[in-house]
Formats: sequence, C-alpha cells, structure tokens
Amino acid sequence: MIEVHQFPCLSDNYGYLVHDSASGETVCIDTPDADRYLAEAAARGWQITQIWNTHWHADHAGGNAAIKAATGCTISAPAQETAKIAGVDRAVDGGDTVRLGDHVVQVLAVGGHTLGHVAYHLPDAGLAFVGDALFALGCGRMFEGTAPQFWASLTRLKALPAETLVYCAHEYTASNARFAVHADPDNAALADYAQDVTARRAQGLPTVPTSLARELATNPFLRADDPVLQSRWGGGDAVATFAALRAAKDSFR
Repeated sequence: MIEVHQFPCLSDNYGYLVHDSASGETVCIDTPDADRYLAEAAARGWQITQIWNTHWHADHAGGNAAIKAATGCTISAPAQETAKIAGVDRAVDGGDTVRLGDHVVQVLAVGGHTLGHVAYHLPDAGLAFVGDALFALGCGRMFEGTAPQFWASLTRLKALPAETLVYCAHEYTASNARFAVHADPDNAALADYAQDVTARRAQGLPTVPTSLARELATNPFLRADDPVLQSRWGGGDAVATFAALRAAKDSFR
C-alpha cells in the first residue's frame, strides 16, 4: 500500500513523504527543508531510501545533501539539471521509470518552469507529483522554458487519467483562483471551486492535492485549447492562448 504524508515547509511549500508499506521504502518528493523531512519520517518510523527531485530550485532540492548524509538514500533528478542539484545518483527524463518497492513510476518531461522539470506519476496508485509545473488552478512561472514547451508539458499532464490526484508543491490556490475567475468569469464549475478554496483556507486547511478532473474543468492554463478561452484571450491556438494567460498572470494583482 502507498501512503502519502503531506506537511507544510518553508513559507508556502508542501513536503511529501511517499511510503510503500510492502517494501518499507520511503521517498522524499523534493527536499525544501531537510530537518523537517527527517523529523517527519522519524515520527512515523519511516526510513528514507530515495529522493525524487522535480527541478533544481533551492526550495525543491536544497535539502538533498543533508538528507542523503543522514540516510544514505539515493537521488533521482532531471537529466538536464543534474549540474545544479546536489548528490544525484540517477539522471531521469521523460519516458524513464523509477521504482518504489514493486511500484513502477513513470517520469514525465514537463519543462517550462525550468527547462528540465519532470513529474512523477504512480499509475497504480492514481497519484502524480508535479512540482511547480502545475498548480491547483494555476501553473508555474515560465522562468526558463518557452510557451510551446510549457503547453506541450501541460498536454502530457492533461492526458493522465482524470481521476489522478495531483500533488503540487505550493499552497498558491487562493491567489490562483482570483486570477482564474478573472480569466474565465463565466465558468460555473470554477466559481464553485473558488468558493471551496476560500472556505478551506479560512479554516487553515490545504487545497492540495487536487483532482485532475477538477483542474481540467476549471484551470485556465489547462484549458488554453478551449475555444471560449481562446476567444476571450485573443489566442488563435492553444500555445498563443497559454502565452497570453501566463503573461497576464505574471502581472495580475
């Protein structure tokens, strides 16, 4: 059985420990705070055996060295970004697989936020860990990639089973919801989602994970191929519409 333990890190990151009870293995999804990860694993009696990095940013790979020194774990990280990530044992890219016990995990190339960003999909558990490529009602800033690359990455995520639970790396949903409603004001499902987000945050509850099905219906960045959004945002195609949405979000207040 796969267990996911989620906990807040830093100012707005989420940490994830994924534990396979059959093998006893535990993997860190990214490492924003080494001490917090080690403490959370110890509190559950879990032994960290692996780290899977999604990209090179310090709030995702900054704890690698300390966790590896404490546990002897192995680290898998994006092939294009290994020069920027500490302690990598295996470079991975889209089409590769990693394992957690007997579970085969698909690596997806989802560059755009950074050039080599990857996601990890556990098909038999219905889970995907997407880092900063996709957020609840949003997507990452396009720091290094291009709009065609990022849209292709989101298209790969859109193709996962709709029931997939999507674990993103930050609690950005309230801010994302404000922009999403601005971008797509006539979307009734989005209006309901935004109300749910407001209620959950008022209670101090997380809005992550989210379901891919809900994001497909409401997340404007995943809907850049929808004629309604293309008409509203002046994009003649999905890439142009995605680029327009991403630029608008960058300056939205």
